[in-house]
Amino acid sequence: MSTHAKRERLLLADLLETAGPEAPTLCEGWRARDLAAHVVVRERRPDAAGGMVVKQLAPRLERVMAEFAAKPYEELIQLIRTGPPRFSPFNLKQIDELSNVVEFYVHTEDVRRAQSEWTPRELDPVFQDTLWSRLEQTARMMGRGAPTGLVLRRPDGRTVVAHRGTPVVTVTGEASELVLFLYGRRKVAKVDLEGDADALEKLNASKQLGI
Repeated sequence: MSTHAKRERLLLADLLETAGPEAPTLCEGWRARDLAAHVVVRERRPDAAGGMVVKQLAPRLERVMAEFAAKPYEELIQLIRTGPPRFSPFNLKQIDELSNVVEFYVHTEDVRRAQSEWTPRELDPVFQDTLWSRLEQTARMMGRGAPTGLVLRRPDGRTVVAHRGTPVVTVTGEASELVLFLYGRRKVAKVDLEGDADALEKLNASKQLGI
């Protein structure tokens, strides 16, 4: 049975291929080629991928990213489609689903929503619940830098606290849109924000959400 991560992987590859290597993305400073190189390095070069979270390893990551970005674009797309090498932990279905559902969903929207015309995808309830489950697990980490209290709420009323504090801003939207909001794609996330004017101003001015 195809997993959500597998579906998003293939969709991302198709979108990158259609968009072309110089297409814009929502990742600041990255074109489609850079985003494709990022996905490949993350899965295939663990010796360099650590630079995504460890500052001391960032120079190595930049060098390896540049090497992959210089490869033929078609080769990068094929590497994304075929997935990680056999020895990679990402090759295990459970780890792939746990680690890549949000990763591929967000990057798919990085490509889609950077285009001049786009509309939100209609996602099935099971996938929305999967994204919500991941959000519950990561909300505290992703929202730790928020300058206000931050509560995420689905239309059905389910909530998760991303950051404790006062005053509080409540962000309401589908799980998929809340993921985008919390992962730093606030300008394109279809959400409603509630809170006093000062709190909203502080949150909107902050760049501390996400990784």
